[in-house]
Amino acid sequence: MSSMNRRTFTKLAVAIGATAVWGDLFAAPSRVAWRERREFFPEGVASGDSDSGSVLLWTRCPQAEKSSSAELSVEVSEDQSFRRVVARAITTVSACSDWTCRVLVAGLQPRRTYWYRFTDRNGNGSRIGRTITAPSLDDSRPVAFAFVSCQNVNQGAQNAYRRMIFEDERAAEADRLGFVLHLGDFIYELVWYPEDRPQGMYDRRLRDIVRYPDGEKIRDFHIPTTLDGYRAVYRAYLHDPDLQDARARWPFVNMWDNHEFSWLGWQSLQKFQGKTRPAQTRKVAANEAFFEYQPARMARPSGNSLERFSPPKVVDALITKFDDHGLGQEANNLAAIGSLKGYRAIRWGRNVELIVTDQRSYRSEEPTDMEEAKPLASDDFPEMLPQEAMEILDAARAYNGGKPPATIRSVNGSVEIPNFCKNRPSQTILGAAQKAWFFERLMNSKAVWKIWGNTTATLDMRGDPQNLPEGIGKPWPWAGFAGFGGGDHSTAYTERGEIYDFVRNNGIAGFATVAGDRHSFWAGLAAKSLPPHSFVPVGIAFVTGSISAPGMVEALEHRLPKDHPLRAIYLGQGLEDRKPQPTVNMLLRHGVRSCLEYAKSGDVEKARALSNPDLSPHVSFVDMGGHGYSIVRAASNFIETEFVCVTRPLERSDTENGGPLNYRARFRALLWEAGKMPELEVRIIEGDPKFSI
Repeated sequence: MSSMNRRTFTKLAVAIGATAVWGDLFAAPSRVAWRERREFFPEGVASGDSDSGSVLLWTRCPQAEKSSSAELSVEVSEDQSFRRVVARAITTVSACSDWTCRVLVAGLQPRRTYWYRFTDRNGNGSRIGRTITAPSLDDSRPVAFAFVSCQNVNQGAQNAYRRMIFEDERAAEADRLGFVLHLGDFIYELVWYPEDRPQGMYDRRLRDIVRYPDGEKIRDFHIPTTLDGYRAVYRAYLHDPDLQDARARWPFVNMWDNHEFSWLGWQSLQKFQGKTRPAQTRKVAANEAFFEYQPARMARPSGNSLERFSPPKVVDALITKFDDHGLGQEANNLAAIGSLKGYRAIRWGRNVELIVTDQRSYRSEEPTDMEEAKPLASDDFPEMLPQEAMEILDAARAYNGGKPPATIRSVNGSVEIPNFCKNRPSQTILGAAQKAWFFERLMNSKAVWKIWGNTTATLDMRGDPQNLPEGIGKPWPWAGFAGFGGGDHSTAYTERGEIYDFVRNNGIAGFATVAGDRHSFWAGLAAKSLPPHSFVPVGIAFVTGSISAPGMVEALEHRLPKDHPLRAIYLGQGLEDRKPQPTVNMLLRHGVRSCLEYAKSGDVEKARALSNPDLSPHVSFVDMGGHGYSIVRAASNFIETEFVCVTRPLERSDTENGGPLNYRARFRALLWEAGKMPELEVRIIEGDPKFSI
């Protein structure tokens, strides 16, 4: 490359806060006296955000002495024995970055496996990491990557990573994963200490993984309040052996979701016990810890230090003014959410452009989570809200052509509550600036498959309680379908419709979404609306089950009363079943009549025959209790997504493969022409997820 390109590369390294290393033209044996001493690098090694010629490397090497910094050597090799070292440099770890370092290595070859390691001045070495560069832009060979989300080390085991490693090591070279896309909730900042909940969480044992040095206790859980607290929980998570092994095997592409900052947080606000409070200092601390512990090419707005994040100075100030996109205009809010820009695009050969967006930093307030929305929910219909009411709240002042209703029917069907959103702008999750960038990337992408990495799901969750037979619980007080709450693009109807209209109107083929957050597996078609409105899919969409965080099925097993009139549609039990079954999956896929038939006859085929065709024509598969990971295989004429569902990860498996599988399901779509509708073929490879299809 030219010297100008090298200068550009150096500027990039400064922008993302990394030591710049340029690879050598010729490989040579290592000159470093390295001996593996993992205890000096307790959080392991990692790499991330590969492109066809470079990759970002990471480690942490805490120092026992009270020095302010220390030097490490880093080496990148074409072989695991380091006889063909192609890049070497000196980098620095310091107390101001919690002894972490980031090294951007360039001058590498495309679609190549490399090994890397770090060594301190005494020859103490990190474990050896493995990383992979992206294919060149014109490489049309198929590629594969995994996508994951929601690992809760406090409450479960990360057996899914062990299974992923086990299968990848035994796969043919051409079939191995190129990277892992982590779609958020890498950490859970909510931590239950075992003594505060001795009964555990559901059937789960609570691990004593971290004690916040200056945290805050809310009800029976603890949250971080400072940078030291956020750093502490990252360190705790990275001591998990399966997570650490996965980071050492593949480059990760990381994006935060909510728990990297705050459970119900949005922009720089936190919400607990129904009260929203400013938390600009905590948002900056969360971003700084993410920057320090994740090798991601995320840009800082200022600062040229290669050793620290250089955070903006903010205070926790009330936010009283919001613009027409719901963005708080208070200066500290803007500085806090602007302290690290997470959204970015990654090209992986000719076939894949991964467009990763941030669903938390720029979003407006989620309307169904507001206190005024409480009358729309009822214990008579667990988890359900009227879809019509959610559409009214989402569109806000734009509803019905700018003529929103003044009131909305409440749960009892006779009382009207004020439409508290009628003077607000429509809900946004992406925000104006990010959405404009997203449209530009979609429009100009030359890749065969334009894959939206959305940390939250886009596929509608809905039920048909209006079809409940008389005498089965109370009558549903609305005429139409029920949704299952908000918070993601499945109920951001206005913005999602805008995105899908853009895809359709611009003739964009090969549009796919991969998502997390929902703690469940979903496969289906991306459509702006469902019956009784028009149903015109413009793409395909998938959601991956959680690595270890509990899902809806588990919650229902422990929280839904056994005498609830609607128990059969959530946890039905046929005459020959030993325990309740996850009929909530059937509810979302086929409807209440199918669930009730199963409870009566125990016959799945007979139950499916009563499927409501208008309920979920967009859904091919749903499992609200699934744990594991998903794999995408993209070629020039087709794309496949595979769900690998492990058993409920209550404890760490002692087997090499991470334990048994519940099922493996595969979904395949041929590349469709612009203006045509995609089709999704479903195959169950092993197991029997009978309520999911």
